[in-house]
Amino acid sequence: MSAQQVLFDAPGPRARRNIMIGNIIGVLIALGIIAWIVMALAEKGQLEASKWTPFLEARTWEFFILPGLANTLKAAAIAIVTSVLFGLIFGIGRLSHLTPVRWIAGVVVEFFRAVPVLLMMIFFWLALGSSGAVQPQDAPLIAVVTALTLYNGSVIAELVRSGVQGLPKGQREAGMAIGLTAGQSLRSVEVPQALIAMLPALISQFVVILKDSALGFIITYPELLQYMRRLGVGEGNVIPSLMVAAAIFIVINFALSSLATRLSVLLSFRTKGRRPAVVGAVAMDPAST
Repeated sequence: MSAQQVLFDAPGPRARRNIMIGNIIGVLIALGIIAWIVMALAEKGQLEASKWTPFLEARTWEFFILPGLANTLKAAAIAIVTSVLFGLIFGIGRLSHLTPVRWIAGVVVEFFRAVPVLLMMIFFWLALGSSGAVQPQDAPLIAVVTALTLYNGSVIAELVRSGVQGLPKGQREAGMAIGLTAGQSLRSVEVPQALIAMLPALISQFVVILKDSALGFIITYPELLQYMRRLGVGEGNVIPSLMVAAAIFIVINFALSSLATRLSVLLSFRTKGRRPAVVGAVAMDPAST
């Protein structure tokens, strides 16, 4: 009997019919909303060919779309790496058997999870600009990356903590049975398995980082949204420009989500193939016989 059958009753004919009717109604409502939006845009002249032809010109891609996209991906890529490092350090810190380390990590994580990303971006931008510690042109990028790192790194730290705590207790016992300390078992056995288990959630957080990088336009960081707004003002097609920017974000986020699904399946398959080796190592350890 599967877990789904244990937790939920299989829907009968009437329930399946009601589900189908609800799905049809939902699709019709969604199509109606889309049709209403298209009609409203058409009435305002936003669907005229003259407003969309600039996106077929090479200069639009060369001077607006590609530079903005490059800056967006640059900020997101740096923030993803630093967020993962921050999350691993403070996630392991929250699992430490040393009470002071656990408390300090917990305070840091909870604090930065509670502060809005935009507020941190503005704070670091103003702080860096007034201190003169960096070049003025570098302050927006550093502020964006720092804010994204602190917030999303705190979320990843919670993912690490919850992922490790969700593992079977036998994993730590198996690690300690082959001579590992609690800390070594945490770093070498539990955290890697937790990372694989939480991979879909981790990739989802990467999507959040990519989307939140668009907030950088408020502190003058020249990312994709900033460039598309400039293009829209210059060409008189602000709404089409923002729609194209949204489409680009959707494509990138969909690619990340698809990558997460494939990686999750691949790593889960490889992990299942390695688990018997861990059990065998424990069984063959002379100290355990």
